[in-house]
Amino acid sequence: MTDPSKGSLVRRYLTFATGLVECLCFAGVLFGWASLVFVLKEDNYFSSLCFNVTSTNGTVELDCSIQDEQFSLVFTIASFMNNFMSLPIGFLFDFCGTTVARLSGIAVYTMGTLMMAFSSAASVNLVFASLSFIAVGGILFLITNIQIGNLFGAHRSTIVTLYNGAFDSSSAVFFIIKLLHETGISIKASFLFLSACSVLHVLRTFFLLPRKFIPYPLPENFTYGVTCGKSQPEKSEVNVEVSNPKEVVPVNEKSFRQCVLSWFFLFHLIWLSIMQLRHLLFIGTLHPMLIRLTEGDPTLVSQYINAFAITQLCGVLCAPWNGLIIDRVKRKITAQGLTERERQLQAMALSLFITAVQCMLFSLCATIPFLPLQYFTFVLQVLNRSFLYGGATAFIALAFPVSHFGKLYGLILSLSAVFSALQYPCIALVKDVLDGDPLYLNIALTVLCLTAFIHPAYVHIQCRRAVARAAQDLTINN
Repeated sequence: MTDPSKGSLVRRYLTFATGLVECLCFAGVLFGWASLVFVLKEDNYFSSLCFNVTSTNGTVELDCSIQDEQFSLVFTIASFMNNFMSLPIGFLFDFCGTTVARLSGIAVYTMGTLMMAFSSAASVNLVFASLSFIAVGGILFLITNIQIGNLFGAHRSTIVTLYNGAFDSSSAVFFIIKLLHETGISIKASFLFLSACSVLHVLRTFFLLPRKFIPYPLPENFTYGVTCGKSQPEKSEVNVEVSNPKEVVPVNEKSFRQCVLSWFFLFHLIWLSIMQLRHLLFIGTLHPMLIRLTEGDPTLVSQYINAFAITQLCGVLCAPWNGLIIDRVKRKITAQGLTERERQLQAMALSLFITAVQCMLFSLCATIPFLPLQYFTFVLQVLNRSFLYGGATAFIALAFPVSHFGKLYGLILSLSAVFSALQYPCIALVKDVLDGDPLYLNIALTVLCLTAFIHPAYVHIQCRRAVARAAQDLTINN
């Protein structure tokens, strides 16, 4: 690939920067749910589900456990849709290209923010649909932005993980809405502002992104977007992509079916599903857990919710470290005879193992019912979540053909969503059977997290076999 012109280079860096802002400010706002719940409670959403009960000492207390259960249900449905809809989104992206996929996502996202803006305690059921729409639109932003890593070749893994970290950090948007609400700015005004920002998403779609895709490896003279009032000829973009078919579509490339039926895909699905369920249960039950640990002190609850939201901002700082680990380990692999894919997988094995260790530590800390320890739990949560989704995306991009990325990424998120739907029966189990104490559930989840080590172990074994085969081939050739 020749060096890009100055104008092309500026466009690429502008595409990268605006994509980072889009992921940071819009894509993953759903996961700041704990902050938004605090606001919705103050605005009396689902307040009709609270009722007075008489405690054992004869005092009358307000029981809002059913209200908390409804808020947990909202998050469960929205997080399920965030992942499950990734499959049709992946097919839409692969078959229709960037422009069609993004315009669909912008429309869905805007509908969600508008519905949230015009919801109220009287029309509380709008929250279910609005959060789901915001979640689906947000994952479309992420999927269409990940391809920007292809513009920067050697730093591809780092950019992929950086965008996933920005996706995680965008959960702080709901924290900002909470702070604005405390100063007197209504939730309606905040979500109307998010709706108005859709104009920027549309402009970016046409000016800073291709109509179809950004290929990898990047061909010479690749152009995209609108220049001087008219778009670049689509024909040139297609011709450039197929100018060297041996690079773009290798002869021995696996089919989509072969990828899905591989052990790599199965173990990666288990690895992602287990740890994702752990994170979703923690976020979905954070508010009632803090109420229990603080004995209902609203000031303390707000303090810890704010601390949790602030730590989410660090996701964009934590995620690139995963990509840097992958790139650095890959450069240190000196075994001869290995293919580029085998070197990448050898580097991924360490990343997958580190992520599983982080999840175990996070789950252990979340299990211990000691309030001050939750500050450290928040730090581990954002670190592990950043590594989890960045590593999940990077593994699919590195281990499988790039032509199947959208479909495989969508499929694995959709299948993991089916597993993550277990969070609602788990929440019901805590409420109805365990008398609101999640200790035994947390212990069970911590034990379940041990299965996440299967995936890095399998990848490591396959890499050792590849090294042995390469050494044997060199011996035979010599």
